[in-house]
Amino acid sequence: MYKHILVPVDLNDESFADKAVEHAIWLAGQTGATLHLLTALPGIHNSMVQSYFPEDAARQMKQDVRNNLKAFAERMMPEGVAYDLSVAEGKPYKAIVKTAESLGCDLIIMPSHKRSRANKLIIGSVASKVLEQSKVNVLILKPQS
Repeated sequence: MYKHILVPVDLNDESFADKAVEHAIWLAGQTGATLHLLTALPGIHNSMVQSYFPEDAARQMKQDVRNNLKAFAERMMPEGVAYDLSVAEGKPYKAIVKTAESLGCDLIIMPSHKRSRANKLIIGSVASKVLEQSKVNVLILKPQS
C-alpha cells in the first residue's frame, strides 16, 4: 500500500520521535515501504541570521545535524528496513510538506505534542499545520497519557 513514508525527527527530543519511528518501522515491515527520516533546521541561510555566523557555520551545522540524525537512525532502525536521511531548512511544517512532496512520499507519520486548547489556538502545532498543508495522508500519533 505505502511505498515511501516520511517520519520527521526532532533531535532535541528524540524520545518524542521514537513512537512514530517504531510505528513507521512496523508499517514498512507490512508494506515493504522505504522510510525517510527528516530533521528540519531553522532558516540558517536567512541573510540576517547568516551575518552573525562565520562563513562555514551553516554547512558545519547542517553536517552536525546529519551526523546526529544518522546516529539516531543507527539506534532505531532494524536491519532489513530500507531508509534514508534528510536535513532540511526552514519552518518545520513547511520542510516536512516540501520534503514529502519532493521524495514522492505517500504517507507522513508524526507524533503530536500534548498541548492545551488555548496553546493550540495561539501557537498552532507543527502536526496540525502539516495535516492542513499536506497533499498526502498524515498519520498523527497522539501523545501517551
